[in-house]
Amino acid sequence: MSGEPIGRVVIVGGGTAGWMAAAAAARFLDDGQRTITLVESDAIGTVGVGEATIPPIRGFNARLGLDEAEFLRATGGTPKLGIEFVGWTDGTDRYFHPFGTHGRDIEGLNFHQLWLKLRDREGIGPIDDYAMSAVAARAGRFAPPSPDPRSPLAGLEYAYHFDAGLYAALLRRHAEAQGARRIEGRIVGVERDARGHVAAVRLEGDRRVAGDLFLDCSGFRSLLLGEAMGVPFDDWSHWLPCDRAIAVPTERRDPLLPMTRATAHDAGWQWRIPLRHRTGNGHVYASAFVGQDEAERVLMAHCDAPPTGPARHLSFTAGRRQRLWAGNVVALGLSGGFLEPLESTSIHLIQMGISKLFGLFPDLRFSDVERDEYNRLMGDQYASIRDFIILHYAATRRDDTPFWRYVRTMALPETLRRKLALFREKGRIFRYDDELFAIPSWVAVMLGQGIMPDGYDPVVDALDEGRLLTALHQIRAGNAAMAQQMPALS
Repeated sequence: MSGEPIGRVVIVGGGTAGWMAAAAAARFLDDGQRTITLVESDAIGTVGVGEATIPPIRGFNARLGLDEAEFLRATGGTPKLGIEFVGWTDGTDRYFHPFGTHGRDIEGLNFHQLWLKLRDREGIGPIDDYAMSAVAARAGRFAPPSPDPRSPLAGLEYAYHFDAGLYAALLRRHAEAQGARRIEGRIVGVERDARGHVAAVRLEGDRRVAGDLFLDCSGFRSLLLGEAMGVPFDDWSHWLPCDRAIAVPTERRDPLLPMTRATAHDAGWQWRIPLRHRTGNGHVYASAFVGQDEAERVLMAHCDAPPTGPARHLSFTAGRRQRLWAGNVVALGLSGGFLEPLESTSIHLIQMGISKLFGLFPDLRFSDVERDEYNRLMGDQYASIRDFIILHYAATRRDDTPFWRYVRTMALPETLRRKLALFREKGRIFRYDDELFAIPSWVAVMLGQGIMPDGYDPVVDALDEGRLLTALHQIRAGNAAMAQQMPALS
């Protein structure tokens, strides 16, 4: 039998994580018997997680009922077709991690296996040329995907760049319109009950907010999961040594490009994110290898427009809490963990945490089996994304600075070592469970950074080579022609 239903959901903290949770809870959990309350303080700033996203954000917005055009206007948003990486292999290279697919699979074989066999033939070209998203992004063009499987646009996917603060404000309006309640105030204490669960949070002014389920969106502090519940933090900085970031806005620079750019520097990397009203820039770096003043100098020297605001400095440690759900507390966003924004996964992890929680939503018994399954699923998500980010560093051939020599030679997680070994043998990649990054993403980064397999899947040899060559030439030409027909961003 089910236990008594949860009646009071309390979200601690606003920002992107808090208002994503509030908007989703108001849409899907408020049945007229359940209250959704968000507690935040205007006196406490938010980090503003993420200005670049990945395609699943479109589904999240759609499920909330957000109109895409309204969303883009409200957040200064632009479309994003992928990420261009500059200087990650030898310091002079460029490659593209596209959203969507490379070419199309033939006879059940992954497209990259066909390309591996034919890559040295005349007219084949780099694998980027077979990804519609990459070709369009570099041309500064954008059009939505086509439902016609014969169209080059069928393989295109997109996400968004947007102002995270404006997104949180939009979600707040949406959540409050659907019944979520906001309480202003700074939390000064946490009450726990006989089970060790959080019973209430105490605010300044001798106020108290009680709840049944608490969502910790308090940022790096992890007020409930880390401090109150005492869940330890797993430090992954030996694999991901970048622990600082500097962010600065600059004037909009035309033409707008539908892509994020990640440029490698001596001790980290720089992001460039084009919005309608400005450009977001930042330098993620390892403080063990470069000082703050020099890191800021590097950032400002590589911005392509004048700044429109002061630089903000952030400190973090890569890793996650050992459990993201403890007792009656579930951590979302920075309170549960942080992985540097190299592949724009911060907002996705919030979204995934909300989705998994709703799929395993408890009653007042707070069953161990539901909690354990949530922690397993979210732990796998963090670990698989961690490995994908580590890949960008481990695959480098750079040895020009101490930072790049460290990441090039560091010991890797066993899960990533296995993936690399399989790919180096015959280009094989397997996707496990609901792992975020699909085969085309792993292919893009591995090939983009010069990891070329010794061979290819021998099953490819059963296909007629002439027909394969014709098919690849048609795909490449079709992408190039389609890109020229697509409208430019304005």
